[in-house]
Amino acid sequence: MSWRVAEVREVVHETPAAATLALDVPDWPGHRAGQHVDVRLTAEDGYQAQRSYSIASAPEQPGLALTVERLDDGEVSPYLVDEVRAGDELELRGPIGGWFTWEASQGGPLLLVAGGSGLVPLMAMARHRRLVGSDARLRLLLSARTAADVLYAGELAELGEAVVITYTRRAPDGWTGPTARLDAAALERHGIPPADAPHVFVCGPTAFVEAVADGLLAAGHEPDRIRTERFGATGG
Repeated sequence: MSWRVAEVREVVHETPAAATLALDVPDWPGHRAGQHVDVRLTAEDGYQAQRSYSIASAPEQPGLALTVERLDDGEVSPYLVDEVRAGDELELRGPIGGWFTWEASQGGPLLLVAGGSGLVPLMAMARHRRLVGSDARLRLLLSARTAADVLYAGELAELGEAVVITYTRRAPDGWTGPTARLDAAALERHGIPPADAPHVFVCGPTAFVEAVADGLLAAGHEPDRIRTERFGATGG
């Protein structure tokens, strides 16, 4: 894969610590929901830093969107979240990855389980489902620390009962929904029954993904129906 120069069309601050970069990428070959790209920055002295970021946009949307969460001690994410402006250029290559992907032609049901910024590639899947008019049954479970940490809050609200959010650190005032971690009991209560054989995608920090995968197996989901992607915040 060759490196391409992408131009930043727009920067949308999703939360105090995360931003979505809408990019125009000449000769972009297209992607599948769930894939990622490598981004490379080069300093004036020639030093280079490279990180991988999940693609947030659906294949049907124009351009390419990356959502990046700032790591305060990171080399790349603070620049992308706090410094990049419309008109700036970035080097990227991709799309990368083929296992952690979903296309509407695969059918459903579709169970998406996200920890924090692990929502990014799963949101690409949900957007793809909506834009192609798929009737695949969707359930999206999101574990977030606080309401201020929730990415794409407006879009999630539009999905209505298909989305279940649990707050693990501080819930909003008046919140009556779940506040516990997504253990086996919570996954069974809020997810899709194993008997329905959903396609399951789990993304988030390593400990979260491992705990959710164990819970799904304990609930009776078949291992070959569960796909996982592990990482911390979206980039360093």
